[in-house]
Amino acid sequence: MRPEAGSSASRPAGAGSRRRNLPRAPLAVAALLAIGACANLAPQRAPPPPPPVNPAATASTVLGEYLTLLQHLLQGPPAEQAEIVASAQHDYNAAPTPSHQLKLALILGTPRHPAADLPKAQGLLRELLANPENLLPSERALAALELSQIDDHLTLETENRRLQAEAARADRERMASAKSRLQTEMDENARLRRELEEARAKLDAIANIERSVNERKPDNTGR
Repeated sequence: MRPEAGSSASRPAGAGSRRRNLPRAPLAVAALLAIGACANLAPQRAPPPPPPVNPAATASTVLGEYLTLLQHLLQGPPAEQAEIVASAQHDYNAAPTPSHQLKLALILGTPRHPAADLPKAQGLLRELLANPENLLPSERALAALELSQIDDHLTLETENRRLQAEAARADRERMASAKSRLQTEMDENARLRRELEEARAKLDAIANIERSVNERKPDNTGR
């Protein structure tokens, strides 16, 4: 009896095992693509918002950096002072930003160090405050305070120079007046000496005349 067509007896040996051992990689790739597509279709989560900026903390940090720099400038040795000034000037020359300009102005406007230049610092600060929107609020306040102090200092220096010039002029005038009085007194003394000498000369002449007259008179003693 022959086996019927399509029965298992008519299949080649090992055919079922080969079908069961077919590679499943394409199915896995398809599943991953499907998952990725679903993930792309899912709504994206928005990134968390940045933490809020604390203006007071920012101002405190900015002012602290400037004050620390000025403290090092005043308390440091001459070599450190020169290095601070050179660094600030280099930064300003390379990138004249408002912060670099303010730093250089604060350094030049601080007295009691060799590189202090108050008129130059005054000009830099006035230029900055002409466009205050380029500065932070704390920087504007610091620039205004520094400019006010520099204006007062330069005003006092100008007034001091004026008073010194007036005092020197008054001294010169007093000296000139004293010299004039002294010269007048000397001239008067010389005139008096001349008059005295002339009077003495007249008296001597009169005395000589009287002596001559007396010598010429006859002797009347015996009469």
